Parts: sequence; structure tokens; C-alpha cells
Amino acid sequence: MTHPTDNPRESAHRPLLLDAFCCQGGAGMGYHRAGFDVTGVDKDPQPRYPLGFHQSDAIDFIRTFGAGFAFIHASPPCQHDSECQRIQGRTHPDLIAPTRTALESTGRPWVMENVRGAARKLHRPVMLCGAMFGLHTYRHRYFETGGGFTLTAPEHPAHTVPQAKMGRRIPEGWYGQFVGNFSGVDLARRVMDVPWMNRDGIREAIPPAYTRHIGRQALAQLTPAQAVAA
Repeated sequence: MTHPTDNPRESAHRPLLLDAFCCQGGAGMGYHRAGFDVTGVDKDPQPRYPLGFHQSDAIDFIRTFGAGFAFIHASPPCQHDSECQRIQGRTHPDLIAPTRTALESTGRPWVMENVRGAARKLHRPVMLCGAMFGLHTYRHRYFETGGGFTLTAPEHPAHTVPQAKMGRRIPEGWYGQFVGNFSGVDLARRVMDVPWMNRDGIREAIPPAYTRHIGRQALAQLTPAQAVAA
């Protein structure tokens, strides 16, 4: 499989980006397409991750190696704040604050992403929506920035297309949520542009369009010194 990028330069000339808590690589692929050389890290094996990968605790990896990257993206697990997990009564660790502390320790520009339920714990987050990028899903995600990086969102179109309820069949002409034990994996792959993912990856993924947008802004803001790994 080939992956087009905005930047035709060879990987050796691309700024290094760390994709922490990477799962199956929705975020990482967007940054790759924007022009970064991406390395993913996750505590679990991720055989579907389409880029360079290290299996490790993400927070420890950020603390130890984060300063060697030009930019860091982190998506700490959203289950603690997701509606689906609250409905099921499951408990999960809240890693937002520890992740922020690790990111701030690196001295590098960064972004941390999470779901709407966690937005109250993020500092002045920017919301991105699938409709901003012409995707047939809304999938709001919230992005806190730090290390001198600032993010702006495209115009947010009105939600005129109805969205199927979580886990329900998606009627013709409606948008799907693609979370929980959803049906329609092939449709979700097409809508979110993640053809390499399975259901487990899709329900946690950021569409690459989101991070391609973030990555373009990050590249425009990196100084020559920041763009070279320490």
C-alpha cells in the first residue's frame, strides 16, 4: 500500500513526529501525509500500524525520548470519559494529566487529543469535526496544544445530515458514529479513509484528515531548530 504525502522529500529530510498511544494509526497516517516522519508508540502490539512502531508505555516513552522529536501527538485512552464505557459501567484510568506533564517536560511543541467527555479537562481545546473535511461522519474530537504550537480549525458546517445512534444500523443517506460494537466496517473504512483498520482500530481512531490538517499547521510553525531532532 502506498500513502501519498504533501511533502515529496525523502523521509530522512522530514521532521520526526512521535504518535503516542497510537493504536492502529489514524492520527499517524494524517501526519505522514502532511510530511512528517512518524513513529508510533503503544503499550499493546499494533500489527496494523502502517508506520514505524515501538511497543512501550507511552508516557514513559514521551519522558525518555520525546525531546528527540520535532513534534508530539498524544491520544491518551478515551474510555475513562467515553459515553459508551459509562453506559457499560466500566472503569478505566484517567491519563490526561500525566500525559500533559510528560509532554510539557520535553520542551517540544505538542497536541493532545480526546473525546467530548474529556473536553472539560483539556486546556482551551480546539474541536475538529468530520464535516470540516467533507467526511460523512461528525466524530467530534478535541485537541489541546502546548509547547508554543497553536491550532486553528476550519469553518464548522452545520450538521444537516442525520446521524445514526451509537451501534445502530446506518440508514441510506445518514452518517454513522462508528463507535462501540458498530456494524458496517467496510463503510467506516471508506468514510474515515482507514482501509487498513479493523473494527477495534476504527472505533478509537482519529480520521487522518484531522491530523493532516494539524500537521500542515505544525510544519508551518516549526522553526529550523525545532524541525531537526535533538
